[in-house]
Amino acid sequence: MLPTQHHHRHTTKVTNKPYKSRHATKNALRDISKGKVEIGDKTSRKTRHQQIMSKFDRKNQAKQKRQNERHALHEQTTIFSPKIGAPRIVAVVPLHPTASAAAAIARINESCKIHEEIPAVGSICIKIPAHRTSVRYMALPPKDLFATLDACRVADFVIFVLSAQEMLDDFGDLVLTAAKAQGISHFMMATQGSLVMDSQNRKPAATETVQMFMKQRFPEQDRLRCLDVSRDCATIMQWICSKSPKGVSWRDNRSWMFIEGLEWSEVGIAHNETDSSAEVKVTGTVRGRNLSSNRLVHLGDWGDYQIDRITAAPIEKVGREKDSMEIDSSQGKILDNPTNDQEDLAELAPEEITMEEAETQVYSIAPSERKGVLLDDHHYFDEDKEDGPEVPRRLPRGTSEYQSAWYLGDISDSGSDMEDVDDIAGGVSIDGSTHPAEGRDGPVDYDQPMTEAGPSEYPQSEVFLDPSPDEEEEQIAAYRAQRRKEAEDNLDFPDEIELHPNVLARERLARYRGLKSLRTSHWETEEDRFYEPEEWPRLLEIGNYKAAKNRFIKEALVNGVKPGTRVHVYLRNVPVTLQNSEASPPVSLFSLLRHERKHAAVNYNITLNSAYPTELKSKDELILQCGPRRCIINPLFSQAGDTPNDVHKFERFLHSGRSAIASFVGPLTWGPTPALFFKRMALPPSVNDGTDNGVTHSTASSFSPSDGIALVATGTSLAPSTSRVIAKRIILTGHPYKIHKKLVTVRYMFFNPDDVQWFKALQLWTKRGRVGHIKESLGTHGYFKATFDAKVNPMDAVAISLYKRVWPRRARLFTQ
Repeated sequence: MLPTQHHHRHTTKVTNKPYKSRHATKNALRDISKGKVEIGDKTSRKTRHQQIMSKFDRKNQAKQKRQNERHALHEQTTIFSPKIGAPRIVAVVPLHPTASAAAAIARINESCKIHEEIPAVGSICIKIPAHRTSVRYMALPPKDLFATLDACRVADFVIFVLSAQEMLDDFGDLVLTAAKAQGISHFMMATQGSLVMDSQNRKPAATETVQMFMKQRFPEQDRLRCLDVSRDCATIMQWICSKSPKGVSWRDNRSWMFIEGLEWSEVGIAHNETDSSAEVKVTGTVRGRNLSSNRLVHLGDWGDYQIDRITAAPIEKVGREKDSMEIDSSQGKILDNPTNDQEDLAELAPEEITMEEAETQVYSIAPSERKGVLLDDHHYFDEDKEDGPEVPRRLPRGTSEYQSAWYLGDISDSGSDMEDVDDIAGGVSIDGSTHPAEGRDGPVDYDQPMTEAGPSEYPQSEVFLDPSPDEEEEQIAAYRAQRRKEAEDNLDFPDEIELHPNVLARERLARYRGLKSLRTSHWETEEDRFYEPEEWPRLLEIGNYKAAKNRFIKEALVNGVKPGTRVHVYLRNVPVTLQNSEASPPVSLFSLLRHERKHAAVNYNITLNSAYPTELKSKDELILQCGPRRCIINPLFSQAGDTPNDVHKFERFLHSGRSAIASFVGPLTWGPTPALFFKRMALPPSVNDGTDNGVTHSTASSFSPSDGIALVATGTSLAPSTSRVIAKRIILTGHPYKIHKKLVTVRYMFFNPDDVQWFKALQLWTKRGRVGHIKESLGTHGYFKATFDAKVNPMDAVAISLYKRVWPRRARLFTQ
């Protein structure tokens, strides 16, 4: 008999059936009870569109991603190659009056043993043989905000120069905040001036403060460089020549170029005695996307112009022999000519189209012919019958609605078999938001549903006597003084207005309407046709904003001159008056995307600067900088958010740290583009040569304007919309004069019975949340009865909310 050999199993792991939970351990059960979801089989397909990738496919996908990243990096750096020769643009910004941009550039060049004369203000292109590249420096003047922002907008690298002995002033803080908000590529901060150490070999307090400020505002900056140290200058030069520039999203979606030269043609086209234009040749290297002659270009603060042609302008190369130049055969070659698809300079749609639409438009009747205020989408008491709903008739009990049509008038028999038949069935439903001033969602429970013409609950023998005029005037003054004090204490009614007793409310508030709910009630737009601006039907309307934006951005990738090409761009019809203007010439040329010249009802998300000392009033004049443009606007502020009816409440003030939507009529800007809002401020007496001129300064020590310009807010461009309704709300308040259960006599809201009848259909509300309706008018001084859903507190105030549509104002071109 053969001896038996002991067989060892190949593994000690026991695999139990996963669907039998009795084999699970305590830890496994605990993990399941904690809500963890097991991954399961990785090879299973979650959806029918999901593909199962093999190991080979995953490796191939990773390889393709690496190739795409390398290709993108190659495109960013290929325009700086020695063959193409596009210079790297470096902006040197002095943040202190004692700092010098020219001295800083000279110190950086000395690290590569380059000694050239640097202009105090302007640009200069210098070749760096050690790094086989060229650098174009822009030396900026101190205390020039807009010139600094224009340079930072087109620069690949920005160097902020600070003083090593003095603190950062208000202008330096303003420039850093504005430059970061508009979008900036790589930047570095450096100090200028010798570092004088103290007795304990410590740096000055100003330098330590600047370093702390830099770490808080720009944590990505590792350290503060010093231009007096040669090692730091060499580091800066290495950083400029070797680093790949980081793109700015809104700038990379468009074609742009730094203006190296600007020439005017000798012959101008005279349109009249005072207005003439000429052709301007702009020289530079194309950056960003392809430059197409069919698109309009924006030339700094000079405006938008059409391109006549684009020609090649290659750099002349020096030959091997001395005093010999190699002339490129492509010099002056036409690279792109406009076609029939070239955009025009029209800002609005043609009037012929709007006239055809106006002929087919059916307008409602004029407001003067109405008999009552508009509530949602209906004018009450407007039919050809008596004002108010039909009075219930006395009919035999059990009479149906069909049978009641055969009875003319009331049945004179008085008996118990008679009943009041009302055509309106059910209770009153009020739709609105939770805030009483904006209506209430859901039905209101009335124990005794009342209509505007319902019978009175007061005894029939009660006689209402109007007070004398003098007595009533004293009572109104005392009541309003008390209400004004309460409003100042807790700001309960920010939209409240007071009507003069001699003013008719139906005439003063003819444009206002009522809404059951500000968020959900339908806004009847036909009533606004009489008051809309003339250019409103001619504004640009976009159906699908996101799809249109993507289509026009992709359109810039094809056709036109490729990036990295040095070209001459010839512009048509540039006003000759700009040639002799005192303002500095533009430093950049931006190609606009399709339709960016057209005007639309544009919207911007705006956030007020927390350092701004006061609130910002709506319709105040502001300077907007969005993308390549800069214009003057008077925006309307409204509440943000999406509502079912696209109606948004108008905000009179924008408070510190809060956000709103700023709306105006201006040129369209595609994409989420950062926006800066500036305001002209009154200078302090020390800056204004000691003359006050009776101007009240609103600046505080923590917020000081620089040269009269202050950055008050920042924001982002949003989708334009002409259907977005900005509703201005006003509140009329009254005093509960007499209270009998749910029936209240209200005074001081209106001052004649005709106004009570006009606003009879509106919903009443109180500060403490009660809701009701006007029942009937009393006397000749505007008193009226109202019924509410609950008893009203004697210290409460009765109010109604009225709304009217306000229209955005048109923007204007900014000129320095």
